[in-house]
Amino acid sequence: MEFPHRYQSNQSEVPENMSAMVEAVELFIAKEDDIHLASRALKAMAHPLRLKILCLLGSAEEASVQDIVEQVGTSQSNISQHLSILRDKGILACRKDANRVYYRVAEPSILNLLVAMRDAFCPTSHD
Repeated sequence: MEFPHRYQSNQSEVPENMSAMVEAVELFIAKEDDIHLASRALKAMAHPLRLKILCLLGSAEEASVQDIVEQVGTSQSNISQHLSILRDKGILACRKDANRVYYRVAEPSILNLLVAMRDAFCPTSHD
């Protein structure tokens, strides 16, 4: 996959805060446990249906399993399996209210990651 033209390397367009970004990446790479944790989380998020669920939950404070089923358009058992994977990786949090289970994105930093992915891979979706 090629990135959209605006992401191709061009030294004249290097952001002012690039050195701070490079330093942050170097610190991240230095911590082996962080690399493995991030890798497992990103692998869980990489499935198209799970990414769709995350985008849905990113635009709402929380949603019930039934709401997710209706908006994503697949079976409840399929959605439940994917929600379980995301929950087990700490990407989603849930709460129970009587016979309903509600899910939400666990951390604001995950929402930031979703926005960054949208900006990198879907440049026309928010123009």
